[in-house]
Amino acid sequence: MISVVIPVKDGGEDLRRCFDAIARQRVDDDVETLIVDSGSTDGSVELAQSRGARVLEVEASGFRHGATRNLGAAEAQGELLVFTTQDAYAADEHWLARLSAPLRREDDVAGVYGRQIPDAGASPPERFFLEFLYGPSSRVQRIQDRADLSLLTTLFSNVNSAIKRSLWERFPFADDMFFAEDQDWSRRVLLAGYAIRYEPEAAVRHSHAYTVATAFKRFFDTGASAERGFLSGPTSSSVLRGEALRYGREELAWLVRNGRRRWIPYATLYELAKFAGVQLGAHHRRLPLWLKRRCSFYPAYWEHQAEVERAGR
Repeated sequence: MISVVIPVKDGGEDLRRCFDAIARQRVDDDVETLIVDSGSTDGSVELAQSRGARVLEVEASGFRHGATRNLGAAEAQGELLVFTTQDAYAADEHWLARLSAPLRREDDVAGVYGRQIPDAGASPPERFFLEFLYGPSSRVQRIQDRADLSLLTTLFSNVNSAIKRSLWERFPFADDMFFAEDQDWSRRVLLAGYAIRYEPEAAVRHSHAYTVATAFKRFFDTGASAERGFLSGPTSSSVLRGEALRYGREELAWLVRNGRRRWIPYATLYELAKFAGVQLGAHHRRLPLWLKRRCSFYPAYWEHQAEVERAGR
């Protein structure tokens, strides 16, 4: 059996589209769907129940990306765990079969993640971002030691992923991860000697319509959590700067090549906001609480962390 786990909060039509795509899958296994709902008020729970999904509920104030997915995985019955999000949907009817196949044939592969294809209305910077990270070529990610940890070696996304249940039981997601629980998980399994496979043929459609301000917040949270992901290597800061420069050059060339020159000024501002967010987030321990709350999509998390620190003194 394959168990598909989806965190949900007011999924609306996105969730309906996600369920429709799951129902179209052609796969030999039985498939169950579980949603972990964190306080929806738009009928998402009723929709899930009408589609035969199992519904688990958590308090919105207690939502954590790691803990929420662990709850769904613990209740799942399948030997393969598939994770996706309410705003992602399978690009075709072979998604589940292609995503799960490497876990059956490759013993050292702990997890598989698939391609993310932008929605029709995605902006050019978002299209380039997804093409840069999730291109058409498959790859296997392995490391020799901690020095090999980087953005590309730890890349793994629970927007579109599959994990062997036996590996999840050994390496559950970190309950305290408010963001990027997938990157923390990939770092730990890579250090334990396992491999991660990227399978581009297992594709979902998924993209975000970030503004400059919301992109900054998203990447602030990325930087704050990256100390347990791609920034955990010994040369992470210098490598990150080099990668950012390479990314900028390649995006500029991509915009020119695709006739999107008019987007260059906006893309420059947009990417600077993302890079500033990552850098500020990476140094979050030096920042006052009020600033972290302003910079993050998850202000309640920072308030909780401050309370924990005060209680521990």
